[in-house]
Amino acid sequence: MDCDDEVMLTVRVSAAERALLRALARGRGGDVSEVAVDGLLDVIPALYGDAATLRLRRVLARPAPCAVTLWLPAPVADLLPLLGARVSGAGGPAAGPASAALSAALRLWLAGDPAALAAALARLHHGRGARRAAPAELAVA
Repeated sequence: MDCDDEVMLTVRVSAAERALLRALARGRGGDVSEVAVDGLLDVIPALYGDAATLRLRRVLARPAPCAVTLWLPAPVADLLPLLGARVSGAGGPAAGPASAALSAALRLWLAGDPAALAAALARLHHGRGARRAAPAELAVA
């Protein structure tokens, strides 16, 4: 893929969220960016309403000391400025609204049940290209 086809963004997540993201990626062949894109495509449609703005603010208010760098396909990255405007307009961080929007959306998705997230990824890919993670592998301390 040409570098024009992908956008690199760094997100802030908690240590537990990072561990879950990595565990989900192990179950999908090890590509954290691919899992993040799948999660974003799952959660972004639900984030365009007034109630979603409050949820985004709550997620961004929680500490997120870990940085994770992701490569997103350009069409997915193009969705983030609109979401970022909602985050910034809702009192979110003014700097890097696309990155903040990505962090918030990804963290909202990761807040789901780990087994359900793994099952959704498996359904999305119909079991292609990677083994399924065992529930014990998805447990996050």
